[in-house]
Amino acid sequence: MRHFVYKTLNELRRGAEELGAAHVRFEENPAKVREILARPVRVGDFAVGSSLAIHPMEGCDGTPDGRPGELTWRRYERFAAGGAKLIWFEATAVREDGRANTRQLWLHRENVSDFARLLERIHVLHRERYGTSDDVLIPVQLTHSGRYSVPRKIIAYHNPHIDRKSGTPADLPPITDGELERLEDAYVEAAGLALSAGFTAVDIKVTHGYLLSELTGAKTRPGRYGGPLENRVRFIRNVMGKLRAAFGKRLMLCMRLGCFDGVPYFTDPRTGLGVPCDYEAPYPHGFGVDPADPLREDLSEVKQAIAWFCESGLALLNVSLGCPYYNPHIGRPFEKPDEGNYEQPEHPLLGVDRHFRIAGELQRSFPSLPMVGTGYSWLQKYAIHAGAYNVASGAIRFLGIGRGVLAYPDYARDTLEKGELDERRVCTTLTFCTYLMRQKNHPLGQFPTGCPPFDKEVYGEIIKLARHSRAAGGPSRTS
Repeated sequence: MRHFVYKTLNELRRGAEELGAAHVRFEENPAKVREILARPVRVGDFAVGSSLAIHPMEGCDGTPDGRPGELTWRRYERFAAGGAKLIWFEATAVREDGRANTRQLWLHRENVSDFARLLERIHVLHRERYGTSDDVLIPVQLTHSGRYSVPRKIIAYHNPHIDRKSGTPADLPPITDGELERLEDAYVEAAGLALSAGFTAVDIKVTHGYLLSELTGAKTRPGRYGGPLENRVRFIRNVMGKLRAAFGKRLMLCMRLGCFDGVPYFTDPRTGLGVPCDYEAPYPHGFGVDPADPLREDLSEVKQAIAWFCESGLALLNVSLGCPYYNPHIGRPFEKPDEGNYEQPEHPLLGVDRHFRIAGELQRSFPSLPMVGTGYSWLQKYAIHAGAYNVASGAIRFLGIGRGVLAYPDYARDTLEKGELDERRVCTTLTFCTYLMRQKNHPLGQFPTGCPPFDKEVYGEIIKLARHSRAAGGPSRTS
């Protein structure tokens, strides 16, 4: 079903009003868009050069031993030249058993120099284009994929609905408290390696259903890391405390936080639409959900957790929603689902509104903590108009673009130079990038991902090979 039918900003504004998407508003004047989004943003002691950010976007294109691959370098070279001043470096595993795919980046002692060279390349290219890179912040996202690790799932607790959606055996034992304690030290070790590579900021990834995110919703887990909220965020606070003790202010502490889990959705065989699981009420799982109605948010625990994280030294928060594995429309409103997935169960503007509503409430609750907003890509060329309105109104501090930068890596430069985006280049949320992420019939166990429609030079051929491999049932060789 086609949803983005708007030819003008006024049509999109009226569409939002008619749907009741009250938090989707726009700055219309291109000069004001430029002026608002060009303002530097203070993050701790650092001045980021503008309000334009690139979210952590995995390319699934590393080497088997976790080093950045050829396409990883190409992607970050494009980001470096693209003009964004906050380039959030993608999910990088702290241990081999925490990789979400066989080509996810993994930082360890043997490949620190590879990360250092790539980071320096980003700074060099940005300096060459813009005169300085002193105003560019590049946090590296540290992760353990937990339930979605390959080849072995590592779960925090059993949620029967997520177990069903993810094919998790009911008798799989959750990770123990002792194992979690040891994993805390793995995060600290990886952060130290990141610092030695030249990164000055690390992100403790707590979103998208991965291990630390799953812990935040582990209300039924016994022991020190489950049950009450203080236990469910214990791992995160312990890691933050250990990082501050080990590195002081040499490492800025950042976080991408899943602030509303929602529930798993399944495909209705009659309509093809996504429908929520048969959840019980009160819902005994999750983070940021209303137990009486888990299809809606309740941010009371989220706000308490953020307050604790601020006490532990959090300097920058990236607001995220949902889980791409079981309710992708929550995290990234789309025009077309990836192949084999469900159709949007709501108008995408309502999903954008959810992002803006939640991020706005959190940013206004913590005005001294700069936050990065998500959910903009579906708005296509009007994303920057919405971002400018949100920044100017105090609803967010940074406009973040994720999958959209795979299509349009220099969106920030066009924003700041022209105050508008080229509609021939903007992501149209057709989800080809997600399709590629799900394709495993490759000699290295994973196809790389990017934007086939707008980066045909590389990914047009890759998606052809992925489809051929899927049809043939065997690996096809490509980058």
